[in-house]
Amino acid sequence: MTDDVAVGRIERIIDTEMRGLQAMRAGLGNGLASAFLECIHAIEASGGAVVVTGMGKSGHIGSKIAATLASTGTHAHFVHPAEAGHGDLGMIAPRDVVLALSWSGEAPELANIITYTRRFGITLIAITSRPESALGRAADIGLFLPAAEEACPNGLAPTTSTTMQLVAGDALAVLLLERRGFSAHDFSRYHPGGKLGAQLLTAGQLMHKGNELPLIAQGATLSQGIVEMTSKRFGIAAVVDAAGNLTGVLTDGDLRRAFQQGFQDMAVEMAMGRRPQTVTEDVMAAEVLARMNDARITCMFVVEGQKPVGVVHIHDLLRAGVA
Repeated sequence: MTDDVAVGRIERIIDTEMRGLQAMRAGLGNGLASAFLECIHAIEASGGAVVVTGMGKSGHIGSKIAATLASTGTHAHFVHPAEAGHGDLGMIAPRDVVLALSWSGEAPELANIITYTRRFGITLIAITSRPESALGRAADIGLFLPAAEEACPNGLAPTTSTTMQLVAGDALAVLLLERRGFSAHDFSRYHPGGKLGAQLLTAGQLMHKGNELPLIAQGATLSQGIVEMTSKRFGIAAVVDAAGNLTGVLTDGDLRRAFQQGFQDMAVEMAMGRRPQTVTEDVMAAEVLARMNDARITCMFVVEGQKPVGVVHIHDLLRAGVA
């Protein structure tokens, strides 16, 4: 196979899977949207977990759906159907909702879980392409996806079908998080590691505070300001009034401009910038970095009300792995 032929095959695969998603999109107007909403309402009303199950490739997709649900605030876990009959049925509680995936709806390994849900009145949601299948008939709610051509040239390997199942699961997870008002701050509790975890740190978690905070009182001289700036090593100092409120910032740029005009040991408010860039403690580190980039600055004060309580330097963001 030449490279040109290979690229053509890739295009065909993508186009085939896109047609499956387009058919799924069109199906929203033919009852699929109502089924999605019914699923959402059942999960919200259950008070339990979403137990996802599936065999083979559907099982791999189901495992990912369970992980996405769990990471976005919906209590969820995956139960392997082959293990269910060997004790793992005990992982399904009466108030749970079972989300079962099977494109054909006839995976024999699902039989124990289907029977268990029917025996104990546990809500069963099916994601399948065949309403008339064993799974489709048994389900309380059916997300019946339209039949679609697999991207596999033999029409056998699950490709388009698993993409459609994955999108269905993503739709459920995102709808649930949006309806719950799940925020980036909530998200950060479940993603403390790696680059994503770093971006979800807050200014309050990264800031320098207490004795590390460079502060100058209004009325102090530039020479006093220089001592404070150099001793705290941030190249910046917050200027505060008698009430401790932030009124300006003194930067190394302000000092350079003062020297260019012929240095005089004037009051700091004569040289300070009067529109300091600030954030509150709950602002995400990624947003702090974006604001610094936009303003072309390397430090930003963290405030509580009008009072400076900390300072974040761009090096803090780099060390944390935000950038």
